[in-house]
Amino acid sequence: METDKTTLNDLSVFNHEDEFSVFDKLNLTRTTGGREKLRQIFNHSLSDIDSIKNVQDTLKLVIQKQEQWPLLVSNGTVMMIYKFYESSIDEPPSRPTPFSAYLYKLFHGPDFSLIKYSVGHAFDFIKGMKQLVSAFLNDKAPLNLKKALEKASVLIERHQFQIVYNHEKAEDLSNSEMLSFAYYIRYHYKQYFFELIDIYSQLDAWYGMAMAVNEFKLSFPVFNSSEEPELRAKQLYHILLKDPVAYDVKLNQSNNFIFLTGANMAGKSTFIKAVGSAVFLAHIGMGVPAQSLELSLFDGLLSNINVVDNISKGESFFYNEVQRVKNTIIKVNDKRKWLILIDELFKGTNVEDAMKCSTVVIEGLIKIKRSLFILSTHLYEISENLKGYPNIDFKYFETEVTGDKLIFNYQLKEGVSNDRLGYLILKKEKVIDLLNNL
Repeated sequence: METDKTTLNDLSVFNHEDEFSVFDKLNLTRTTGGREKLRQIFNHSLSDIDSIKNVQDTLKLVIQKQEQWPLLVSNGTVMMIYKFYESSIDEPPSRPTPFSAYLYKLFHGPDFSLIKYSVGHAFDFIKGMKQLVSAFLNDKAPLNLKKALEKASVLIERHQFQIVYNHEKAEDLSNSEMLSFAYYIRYHYKQYFFELIDIYSQLDAWYGMAMAVNEFKLSFPVFNSSEEPELRAKQLYHILLKDPVAYDVKLNQSNNFIFLTGANMAGKSTFIKAVGSAVFLAHIGMGVPAQSLELSLFDGLLSNINVVDNISKGESFFYNEVQRVKNTIIKVNDKRKWLILIDELFKGTNVEDAMKCSTVVIEGLIKIKRSLFILSTHLYEISENLKGYPNIDFKYFETEVTGDKLIFNYQLKEGVSNDRLGYLILKKEKVIDLLNNL
């Protein structure tokens, strides 16, 4: 699924300044390498259902067998192995005897200590990889997991590693066995060890995703093979909210445009981001924050939420809004399936101009049947000109005013809201009082 950096920022997939991100929330990997592999997964959405289902099946298997995951392999384990290769030491004997091992320890004490400590971590790593291969590699394993483990299996099938499999822990090795093992992995196995760590990093990324699915009680979406765009979610919510309100959402080719209204702070932006982030997570094989989600495979996901001006280029806020809309129209006119998310069109111009521009854009976009759209606006007046289009679904978030109190229930309802509560919010936050006291 195609997307861009702007969309990933709009949906808080990655950090935007000091903002806590979806990636941060779901990163339950155990190693630095696993974290980087997970970042790569988040940066490259999948483009076919088989690949997505492959990742889903891998995560399900890891959840099912999580008790067999080798927790003895930690980030410290991997870091110490790297340090072992990066450190300068006097070469140990290639075929040490008890006597030569004793002499090396006597005359090269600091190097011996580093080797012994490093061998302990390398021992745990090799044993951990062996456990992973034994527990997860079989004919029924998902293809991507199977390929990774088959490669790992070849890399750890070395007769020099038999001492690892024959001993429970590294402390059981004699000094000569320990130095022999160290000599082999340092001078004959370095590149293979780096390959093995890379494989483990990928496995750790899947492990982190699986643990996040389990931890946050996410559900795996179901992709249909329909050639038409479709999205149907039950009890979908935004994963970054502490106490979220869930929504039911339904979009398809005959009802492909949600026209969303409501007052400031009523929940419009959160709803849009909840849908967008769930669709994004679905397309990397991840579980989603919903009771259920069924959708078609989308070719692309684009948002128009946090547009900014560009002082260095002399580009105004409105100009950049227009450019983003222009690029979106060019994209969705390619006959592919897109999900387009727009929050408050044309905030950078006056109300009358914004109404005219918004109406023109919406009436153009609703001609595109192969894509789904969610658009929020304060300009409820333009809804009257749009009610003749059968494929537009009018939704709103209700706000109640009791005295000076604003009550937001964040419930998505049918219809159009004409609430404008900006002045009440100013008054509630005592901005009016401050101004009157100037």
